[in-house]
Amino acid sequence: MVHMTQAPAPPKATRRQHDREIVALAVPAFGALVAEPLFVMADSAIVGHLGTAPLAGLGVASALLTTAVSVFVFLAYATTAAVARRVGAGDLQAAIRQGMDGIWLALLLGTAVIATVLPAAPFLVNLFGASGTAAPYATTYLRISALGIPAMLVVLASTGVLRGLQDTKTPLYVAVGGFVANAALNACLVYGADLGIAGSAWGTVIAQYGMALVYLTVVVRGAQRHGASLLPDAAGIRLSAQAGVPLLVRTLSLRAILLIATAVAARLGDADIAAHQIILSLWSLLAFALDAIAIAGQAIIGRHLGAGDGQGARDACRRMVEWGIAVGIVLGALVIVARPVFLPLFTSDSVVKDTALPALVIVALSQPISGVVFVLDGILMGAGDGPYLAWAMVVTLAVFSPVALLVPALGGGLTALWGAMTLMMTVRLITLWLRARSDRWIVTGATR
Repeated sequence: MVHMTQAPAPPKATRRQHDREIVALAVPAFGALVAEPLFVMADSAIVGHLGTAPLAGLGVASALLTTAVSVFVFLAYATTAAVARRVGAGDLQAAIRQGMDGIWLALLLGTAVIATVLPAAPFLVNLFGASGTAAPYATTYLRISALGIPAMLVVLASTGVLRGLQDTKTPLYVAVGGFVANAALNACLVYGADLGIAGSAWGTVIAQYGMALVYLTVVVRGAQRHGASLLPDAAGIRLSAQAGVPLLVRTLSLRAILLIATAVAARLGDADIAAHQIILSLWSLLAFALDAIAIAGQAIIGRHLGAGDGQGARDACRRMVEWGIAVGIVLGALVIVARPVFLPLFTSDSVVKDTALPALVIVALSQPISGVVFVLDGILMGAGDGPYLAWAMVVTLAVFSPVALLVPALGGGLTALWGAMTLMMTVRLITLWLRARSDRWIVTGATR
């Protein structure tokens, strides 16, 4: 077997071709990723003028919705890999048929989530600790916004279809259009129609269904062009669900890590949790840049493997890892340079700033590690290696949890907690690198 670390470097022409592909896919993907959190920011800016209680209610409801939707992000990841393989195999009809199975699965899951959230909304709001004044607003927003969850999940699955088809520009256009429509609808319904926080929720629901309709139009036209059936196929939907289960385990493990980190920070004190939230927001923003390369990796690797080109997959993997390291170094340097400007944007409290500063340095220094982790994560997703990713993330959670929980007990502060976060990323690096340097992830063909 020829391992990735032992194979000769591909010629410059091949590397330039990989570079062009990575940029063409990653740049629009980054724009679409950044547009998504702008939905919540627009809602917050508009609802914030209604008062503190509505804004607090929006914060609780948004956290619940974000958690619910992020759990199903496998709809995008698994669909991208499956569609890209069939594109590589030259069977566009089967590629779009696979994408339709993912979309039907999204509709089924969305309907199930609505049936769960609508009656449970007051309980969920109280579970998240909403105050007596904020709880009614949170419940109202959650119940209305839950009606848009099927559309949100269709957007995820449809995004995966287009990424698999090597198209990241259309998701960018749809995301930007959705953001503009959401902001305009929110302003009109909250203030023009005087609907308050309910208007904000309805604006978001309408924008989400508008985005889903655009995606469905694009996918349906592709299906008609290539003669792919639009009807639900029970076997195909079942296969999509089976491919998504390991990625669901991976996502839940990652969410557990982030929740544990926040819970530990809260035990350290008010200044620490405030500083942690600032750093976590930056960490998430940096993750968008790195995740864009990972998305390119999903599409490119899936296509190479579908075409039976194992060596091409290895060469692309090598080049994307180099990109991950380079982008990580650049992002880390930017964090170091921007520290004096970044922290005052979030707080004027000198204690919070002093608490955040050393932890911020750790985040900056760990960005090259994060770069490789995100890229390899995307590569293995593109290869359909979900079971290994699930196992690796469970191992990471098992290593991180006791270390993080010991931070307060041993008198450590926020810097120690972010040291534990860096340990977590290092464990991920080791597990992913061991897999990537072997040949076990390289399974060629239209299906894995």
